[in-house]
Amino acid sequence: MLTFKNINAIAIILIISLIISDYYFNIPVVAYGIVVLLWLIITTIGSFNITWNYHLKAYNSKTNSKEKRIAITFDDGPNSKFTTQILELLKTYNAKATFFCTGKQIEQHANIVKRIVNDGHTIGNHSYSHSPYFDFYGKRKVMAEIEKTNALIEALIGKKMNLFRPPYGVTNPSISKAVKETKHLVIGWNIRSLDTVKKNEQNILNGILRKISPGAVILLHDSKEITISVLEQLLLFLQQNDYQPTTIDALFNIEAYA
Repeated sequence: MLTFKNINAIAIILIISLIISDYYFNIPVVAYGIVVLLWLIITTIGSFNITWNYHLKAYNSKTNSKEKRIAITFDDGPNSKFTTQILELLKTYNAKATFFCTGKQIEQHANIVKRIVNDGHTIGNHSYSHSPYFDFYGKRKVMAEIEKTNALIEALIGKKMNLFRPPYGVTNPSISKAVKETKHLVIGWNIRSLDTVKKNEQNILNGILRKISPGAVILLHDSKEITISVLEQLLLFLQQNDYQPTTIDALFNIEAYA
């Protein structure tokens, strides 16, 4: 299993082996460079791919699930224009979902947060700022963002969030140490819709449908207009194929709140 800890150990062993070998043989410098380069490539890919569980354990999908249940998740909201439309669609199809909200958006749309909860959906922590530099923050700053967002939700619904999804799905040692201290459960995905990148709704939908299976976790965003039409078609497909969209905590049988 590729993890940050294991790859570090292997890299150190290889470097030590090269140093020892260099005492007896003339080991070229490029050999050391190759080890470092491989470590860098693997660590970069692992950091940007939450499904690897490279730096920490994340709930990405419920493998070998016998029930036709899946989790639809939304990041970056709540959004005044799109989240309410999403909630109406979910209500129409009797579907539940999980919303990973940022602190800044929570401050602006507290009423939508309350509606999400009142409609039976789950709220998760998605940092306060969703800064593009979040993965460069140290442990203390990551914790500060998580705790600030938790405090906002607790003030609104009287519960502390247990679920956390790092911005962009990027993980690193600082984030790993932070969530270990805050005791949050990290939530990933195994179906990335790319609804913030792709411009054609049919391409987005097809990309999701190709990977649908019991226990899947789908990543969408309630900050894009294109997501609305994709979601409606997705919900119709799930209904026609006897899939039940549920919340992350229900899918994995974990506690969403403390």
